[in-house]
Amino acid sequence: MAGAGRAAEEGDDVVAGVSERSLFAMPAPVSLPLAPPPLQQPGKSLPPDVSAPPGVPAVRAASRLRREFGRASWPRLRNGVARAAELELDRGVAFLLIPVFLACGSVAYFSLAAEPGFAKPLAIAILMALCALVSRSWSKTHLCFMAALLCALGMLAGKVETWRAGTRMLGSEISTQITGRVVSVDQMETGRIRLTIDVTSTARPKLRYAPERVRLSARKVPAEVTAGSLVTGYAKLLPPTGPVRPDSYDFSFDSYFAGIGASGFFLGNPKIVSADDRPLWAALSAAIESARESIADHIRDSIGGAEGEIAAALIVGVRAGIPDEINEAMRRTGIYHIISISGLHMALVAGTVMGLLRGGFALFPNFSSRRPVKKYAAAAALFSIAAYLVISGVVVAAERSFIMLAVMLIAVLFDRAALTMRNLAISAIAVIVVSPHEVVGPSFQMSFAATAALVGAYAGWSDRKADKARTPPQRTLPGLLTRKLLLATGRLAMTSIIAGSATALFAIWHFQRVSPLSLFANLAVMPIVSVVMFLAVASALLMPFGFDGPSLYLMGKGLTVMITISGWISQRSPVDAVGLISQQSVLLVAIALVIATMATTWLRLAALPFALAGLLTVSDTRTPDVLISEDARLVALPIGGGELAINRARPNEFTVDNWKRALKSETIVAPELFDSGDRQFDVFDPAQLPAGAPFYCFTGLCMARHPSGAIIAQVEDRKDAWRACAYADLIVIDDPGGYDPCHNPLVLVITKRQLARNGSAAVFFDQQSATEPAQVSFAVDRPYRPWHEQRKFSREARGLPPYRKPEKPNAEPAQ
Repeated sequence: MAGAGRAAEEGDDVVAGVSERSLFAMPAPVSLPLAPPPLQQPGKSLPPDVSAPPGVPAVRAASRLRREFGRASWPRLRNGVARAAELELDRGVAFLLIPVFLACGSVAYFSLAAEPGFAKPLAIAILMALCALVSRSWSKTHLCFMAALLCALGMLAGKVETWRAGTRMLGSEISTQITGRVVSVDQMETGRIRLTIDVTSTARPKLRYAPERVRLSARKVPAEVTAGSLVTGYAKLLPPTGPVRPDSYDFSFDSYFAGIGASGFFLGNPKIVSADDRPLWAALSAAIESARESIADHIRDSIGGAEGEIAAALIVGVRAGIPDEINEAMRRTGIYHIISISGLHMALVAGTVMGLLRGGFALFPNFSSRRPVKKYAAAAALFSIAAYLVISGVVVAAERSFIMLAVMLIAVLFDRAALTMRNLAISAIAVIVVSPHEVVGPSFQMSFAATAALVGAYAGWSDRKADKARTPPQRTLPGLLTRKLLLATGRLAMTSIIAGSATALFAIWHFQRVSPLSLFANLAVMPIVSVVMFLAVASALLMPFGFDGPSLYLMGKGLTVMITISGWISQRSPVDAVGLISQQSVLLVAIALVIATMATTWLRLAALPFALAGLLTVSDTRTPDVLISEDARLVALPIGGGELAINRARPNEFTVDNWKRALKSETIVAPELFDSGDRQFDVFDPAQLPAGAPFYCFTGLCMARHPSGAIIAQVEDRKDAWRACAYADLIVIDDPGGYDPCHNPLVLVITKRQLARNGSAAVFFDQQSATEPAQVSFAVDRPYRPWHEQRKFSREARGLPPYRKPEKPNAEPAQ
């Protein structure tokens, strides 16, 4: 934000440059004058008590003073706001708001109920551009049109990215012969191998609309399989799934923009086929991926165990092999961000390289005094993080962090301040233009929220220290070391508090969990992580020469300490599930964060009402009474006491874990199963089920009772559904040919065909009236957006049973 402001062009006595950090300092508030003294009329003296004149009641006097104060203060307040807003514009806040309005446009596009054509967003952008051009003479109107233009450009960027992705998505489950080129190979924690494959052909049957890229797992693959290998095998392909509940993470959305059209597993071990010619870019990509795999294998062999998997994740971004219990411990303690290569790792790598180079240059004072060694170090750091980005797989979080740090290092090369809100805005603009869909994801929101809060807090603290500069007192060496240690601990604690506070609601909205002990975990672990990343950089530099053994050994020991600390704190951490929060609370807090971090005058106080309103509306949402998976096989309902009843003994773990956090449940209650010979179930009256009863399952039928008294039935065959019409308030039919057999408006019937078309469902019972039917909300709206278009082609959505390969007739007829 440095540079001459608009005021510098209006007069010669105005300072041409403004310190970037000083702009964050909040000036002393201007005290507004109180009510003017009453005018003295000729020939009359002032009354002794102005607030309560003789003969006038005190209430009327107070009312008159309030009116006079309002007339006196409102014009001054309005003028003060206008002056502060003009000062904000002079300091460059308009540029900082560019990514905000671009992000608003992208969010609006991805929130639309139907997919628009190119004509509408393009026409809106052109219209807003013309209006902004015409209104240049009216500054306020011009700014409004510019904001609208940026929103329109954000929508257009989202539309362009959607068109550019154009991923072919598999519509229905099928088994076929897959032949394709391996893009990446991942060793999973379960021991299976996961291959990402670019499909070249399919057979038995040949798919007419085959996905271009799939992700398949196998028990074993040939040792020669690397990135770039051509493999073939018979595999079962599954279409991308939707959200596990309404307003949850959409896997179809992520797969569409990642280019993954299907997932599944090999029904045998894949085989290598003869290689053919491939394009230069494919060969280069395969070479990079092979190098990543070789480095990961070398790290695993050198360190071993879970520490080796974490080290491979930190250096080359391969995370599939980390044990689930360690992942969960890190999530509960709030340090899982250490595993994902992002801004922390990029900053540590850049800082390590710059520190080593500047320390080396300091050994040659004659050279350092004549050369811009700081720029040399910044250029080397830029190259190092670029290499780190490539070797880590160019994941989205690392790409965004690289852009942010690259902008800051380039600023150093051009003698500009590195850590500023302007550089952060440039990074955000680059990410939004390249990948607009990231705006609606947790990674973008949490990373930029934390960075903006830290930059703003750092600038404010720096200005406060500058205003109170004084000569430091003389201290002994132990006192000096103690002070340095306390200051470092305090800075680390404040960093964790500020970043955690800025991202708390975003984390709750996306993951329904918080980490109560994250502050203590970060204080204990971050010094270790700093040493580990220094050793990682040293290992990467020494690895080509074969001298990386000691650094990898020490890195493994450091990771052992980190795992031990996270496990110890995780065992003592309270339950982290906090349930659902309202969407409007997240939006209000986001607005408050934008105002608080970007405003540099007293206008930042406007963030307080938004933040307060966001906190007050956190619980302004309704928790579902029943959740149903999109395949109609899994049904769950809270039955009180922190218990969640489900209808399957072996449910999908990921789905159940998500439902537990959303419904604030701690314990899973498995169904009670009755076999076909148990006559006790035949004479059982479902109406006698007590409120809050878990599922009781017979062959093809499960029943439970919600604490409100509503009875839920799940049936597998549509022919048996009519039996539940007499007592059930909700019937879930796990049959694609199912229909509503009850024809009763008080009985809600949800079929497998509905769920295949509209995704998972949340059901809400009317707690006040038993005569009102239950309400249902589905995860996917129609008309479909491009990432959900494949749903209408599934066999279940068309009312057909799953595809089964016809059996070959016997060579000889049975006798």
